[in-house]
Amino acid sequence: MNPSTSKTARSNKLTNWVIRDHQFIWGERTYLMGVLNLTPDSFSDGGQFNSRDAALQQVAHMLPYIDMLDIGGESTRPNAQPVSAEEECDRILPIIQAIRETFPNLPISVDTVKASVAKEAIAAGADMLNDVTAGRFDPEMLPLAGKLQVPIFLMHMQGEPRTMQENPKYRSVVQDVEQFLADAILVAKACGIPKHLIAIDPGIGFGKTLNHNLELLRNLRAFQAIDAPLLLGVSRKSFIDKICDRPDPRDRLFGTIAACSACIEGGADILRVHDPKEIFDACRVSDAIFR
Repeated sequence: MNPSTSKTARSNKLTNWVIRDHQFIWGERTYLMGVLNLTPDSFSDGGQFNSRDAALQQVAHMLPYIDMLDIGGESTRPNAQPVSAEEECDRILPIIQAIRETFPNLPISVDTVKASVAKEAIAAGADMLNDVTAGRFDPEMLPLAGKLQVPIFLMHMQGEPRTMQENPKYRSVVQDVEQFLADAILVAKACGIPKHLIAIDPGIGFGKTLNHNLELLRNLRAFQAIDAPLLLGVSRKSFIDKICDRPDPRDRLFGTIAACSACIEGGADILRVHDPKEIFDACRVSDAIFR
């Protein structure tokens, strides 16, 4: 079976998402998720968008190019320190409310591992949950998503942000991550989340060495067996620095574009990016070639 036939067969198994006035038809094109970090210590843009005006200006800048927005109030970079639910809510809730008032039709995902934060964010106007621990950090997260019946992104991470890059090991990184995500879906379904509302993310850079990341990116089609929309976050990641010698994350745009194109060839449905304007055209060209 050639790649285009395989992708079509897979997309026919996936249920499209409708969020506000946006329809996500999996397999039709690559969707872009813009990143809005409301943290002082994120690895590439910490502290830049913490104020209401700065956040709204950044969203307006990204809006012509993104299909959804991912808002986070706790850094998950290597060695990041956790913050309380109260502090996380203080960072994100006013901004979510302001974005919802200003851009009423923009689908919003909240990047959090805490159910209490997720509940407040949905009430403030968010539409989706993005949990980098796939529900392992907070046992209430998956039941909450089941109760609310909202889409959720389940990501693989070995360890936790403070320790994940110390010495990650796998028997087979592709098989191990694939099995983890398949098992995470089973747990999520048992918590009342419909299968069609679950998307997966292999977690590039989260408890992986350079070789682990490259092996995953070379074998993304293995994750199509799970039959869930596939999210990839390669934007400005440190593996690009290791390949290109770009220690400043803001200097990794060209490496990011190359990685995003590889993700599309591998069947990615959504790309989580910091620079959607610059990546938009690269995605359209890659879609024309690979889809």
